[in-house]
Amino acid sequence: MGPAPTPAYEAAVSSARESFAALALRAPVRLAKRTSNLFRNRPGTGGPGLDLSACQGVFDVDLGAGLARVGGLTTYERAVDELLPHGVMPLVVPQLRTITVGGAVVGLGIESTSFRSGLPHESVVEVDVLTGTGEVVTATPDGEHADLFRSLPNSYGTLGYTLGLVVELERTSRWVVVEHHRFGDLDELVATIGEVMAHRAHGGREVDFLDGVVFSADEAYLTLGRWSGTTEGLVPGDYTGPEPYYRSLQHRRRDVLTAEDYLWRWDTDWFWCSRAFGAQHPLVRRVWPRRLLRSDVYWRIMRLEQQRGWYAALQRRRGRPPQERVVQDVEIPLGRTGDFLRWFLREVPIEPVWLCPVRLRADAPAPDGGPPWPLYPMRIGEDYVNLGFWSAVDIPPDGRPGDTNRAIEATVTELGGHKGLYSEAFYDEPTFRELYGGEHLDAVKRRYDPDGRFPTLYDKAVRAR
Repeated sequence: MGPAPTPAYEAAVSSARESFAALALRAPVRLAKRTSNLFRNRPGTGGPGLDLSACQGVFDVDLGAGLARVGGLTTYERAVDELLPHGVMPLVVPQLRTITVGGAVVGLGIESTSFRSGLPHESVVEVDVLTGTGEVVTATPDGEHADLFRSLPNSYGTLGYTLGLVVELERTSRWVVVEHHRFGDLDELVATIGEVMAHRAHGGREVDFLDGVVFSADEAYLTLGRWSGTTEGLVPGDYTGPEPYYRSLQHRRRDVLTAEDYLWRWDTDWFWCSRAFGAQHPLVRRVWPRRLLRSDVYWRIMRLEQQRGWYAALQRRRGRPPQERVVQDVEIPLGRTGDFLRWFLREVPIEPVWLCPVRLRADAPAPDGGPPWPLYPMRIGEDYVNLGFWSAVDIPPDGRPGDTNRAIEATVTELGGHKGLYSEAFYDEPTFRELYGGEHLDAVKRRYDPDGRFPTLYDKAVRAR
């Protein structure tokens, strides 16, 4: 369906097969990977992991067909670096540089083009998967392995590892012009999202990018962006300087960024989470090297703190209560987004909240009339808003760790939404099965991982095994 495999790509696939064959027979398989964008434990194997390091890079580009063959372990940073010179990019480029193309498929990804282009896995036309038997199969929407193709999104490596993918591309321009619109009413905010999603335009201008930030019930912003061949007389923004990007929303009505700077506008300060490391303090910002204003740098600092516990020990000495980490992304139907935001802002002391509207593509495969992607059953024809919130809350004396996350899970389900699984989850197993694939997942698991070389989705997402 895409560019023919190149010799370099075939060699990468062979390397992956050899690495799998070298692992202990029937032993559990884990990926040997130094970086991660997960916010839950990643247990080790007790031995060498699966080495897929050869599966990186853009192996081929077919500009006429608008397709590229990309290694599964290719970071979006590398994919963008290799594709932008051709004047193209993947239809959806998740907001953090070190998210991998394969990771965005099996773990879900999203960004400000998702209101028109869906989720990253929807622009995949074929994918080579290393299964639990050591076989490499090519999965497509309507081929022999269509069941695997539909089940990869939200599977998190429990069905196999993506070695290479053929992905759709879109043409780019040099600049992205953005407009920040302020709202003092959540219902008006939601209504405007619906209008832009319906018409892909606002105020007579085409909209190519759409996301937003909620600071409080009476201060929220929608950012509408569009490709442009010029700066339109604006001075290009640079948010590796004194001001983080998200603060510019509160006082700039229009802005322009290079295509690359726009794609990584959130990565520079890990949205706004860099403030936890002091990186937004004016004095610290002045001496912090710009090249180290990156999400993976903050992630490594966070992991080091989790291992050493220095900050937690300092907080205990200060008499501060223990905290519960609340790091989640949820999809809420557009019509219930205002309800969720009002509940969240009232019950959970975390701000800001990121908004990213999303609509599944109308051509998503649904041969049985059910949800096209069974492990994350959003519905075709319904608009959703992804809401992201990433911080921690105090645990009250009569509370227990996980209470806030459980309340969020219950509210999301009540409102007909879904929660991503890149972070901690607290569902009981029957509820989890009902929400994330159930018997369908069981059947696909039996076919492609009959010996249980990979963990189950519940073990990985909830039990952190």
